[in-house]
Amino acid sequence: MTEGVTATDRTNGAVYDVVVAGGGPVGLFLAGELRLGGASVLVVERLAEVDETIKAGGINTAGAVALYRRGMLPELAAAWEKNMWRLRAFLGEQGQERGADAPRTPPKFAGHFAGIMLRGDLFDVSDPAFADIGPADRVGLGVPQAHLERILAARAERLGVEVRRGVELTGFDADENAADGADGVVVHLGSDEDVRTGWLVGCDGGRSTVRKLAGFDFPGTEPEITGYQAVVEMSGSERLGVGWNTTDVGTYVNGPFPGRILTVEFDGPPADRSAPITAEELQASLRRVSGVDEVAIHRVHSSTRFTDNARQTSGYRKGRVLLAGDAAHVHSPFGGQGLNLGLGDAMNLGWKLAAVVRGTAPESLLDSYTAERHPIGAWVLDWTRAQIAVMRPDRHARALRRVVTDLALTTAGTTYLVKQISGVWQHYDLPGDHPLTGQSAPDLELADGTRLGDHLHDGRALLLDLADDPKLRARAEGYGDRVDVVTAACPGRPGLTGLLVRPDGFVAWAADEDHQGDDLDDALTRWFVAA
Repeated sequence: MTEGVTATDRTNGAVYDVVVAGGGPVGLFLAGELRLGGASVLVVERLAEVDETIKAGGINTAGAVALYRRGMLPELAAAWEKNMWRLRAFLGEQGQERGADAPRTPPKFAGHFAGIMLRGDLFDVSDPAFADIGPADRVGLGVPQAHLERILAARAERLGVEVRRGVELTGFDADENAADGADGVVVHLGSDEDVRTGWLVGCDGGRSTVRKLAGFDFPGTEPEITGYQAVVEMSGSERLGVGWNTTDVGTYVNGPFPGRILTVEFDGPPADRSAPITAEELQASLRRVSGVDEVAIHRVHSSTRFTDNARQTSGYRKGRVLLAGDAAHVHSPFGGQGLNLGLGDAMNLGWKLAAVVRGTAPESLLDSYTAERHPIGAWVLDWTRAQIAVMRPDRHARALRRVVTDLALTTAGTTYLVKQISGVWQHYDLPGDHPLTGQSAPDLELADGTRLGDHLHDGRALLLDLADDPKLRARAEGYGDRVDVVTAACPGRPGLTGLLVRPDGFVAWAADEDHQGDDLDDALTRWFVAA
């Protein structure tokens, strides 16, 4: 309870199936998923407006596929194209400053590992890991987080999510002895309001109030760096290298649009991450790392500090309280994994929690949330730790960096790194012996002109009958509005006869000429429980 306020002083608000703490991209995406599944949702966000602070700037393939499966690809593509214009303009300005021979169009860029640029012309586009991704493979990099947040906020509003900005969660209590016998949580908002909810999900960032108050553990590794990312007005920038630059002191970035800078110094974490960031502080860091004393920062438009603090809670659920996104795991921003990892958490949790809320699935279904998402989160933490090891300024790390750079300049090396960054490797350990089981579903092009992803917009499971088999379709009877059945041929995969795709787009069952798929009933019961 909030200090100085008694229970009788507080007002009792509405009752919701789920309260989501945190109105960033992960919280908003999760809220939309819950609404698609039929749950009533309240999102509370401490900030009154969308946070314009420069943060994540990229959506990888796995993140783009998730948004595509919910029909948001056109909005995502428009935001991506807008950001590409900024990149083209920046490179044009740099060309004018550096001479007529400087590049004026975006290079073929495939991402980076520890600031080692990956060349798109070395990427093997024929790698089978990138087959059947569909239209989502065309966009991704370069969508600012604030833009994505607005897209997801508009979607949440369309779906009927209640979003309350400028409202802070200050505490909560388990409410297992309510008068009506219903378990749940009483959530305290501000200084004088309570709301009742069946479930509380913390999507409130790396310093999560929900995680701390619920008593989740948060083991991991201590930070080594202080990093700054900012958008500034500066002079003397013509002396700076464009893009990622490694020096004897650390790493700095200039671009990909005018005034955007990033610095990394291996001097330990900042004394106070929350202290205001001044132009003088940014300027000093940029000068130390770049060695360019002529660069001067005159005005700061947006800035943030970061470290390589890498931690992950060992479980994503405690009773009626769950965590998603940075509330469950934190790491350095290198490689742009954090936002995409959080979107994957939301996609995985949303349909499961909605099914439990509606009573169409047991609470034990939620055990699969941690089981499936925790290994991917652990991989991301190690991926970012590996980049820190390669970025250190000591001689051993610099020797390692030269080896990694040589590998990255090969087709095999670039393709491996791009696959890891893109998230196409992600899969879940699900029962079944078909190679597709547990994989993200291929975006099959069907004979009726639709694609598999077109049938996932409403957030329901999909039984895809590719062989016009009445017996197959009959096995899905009794699952009500939880499983859509679509019959269509797939000329591109003639041997595939059927797929059961979960609402999050992962294959729960598959059959072809070599795998008869006798375990379909088990898969349907495991994930959707017959009515």
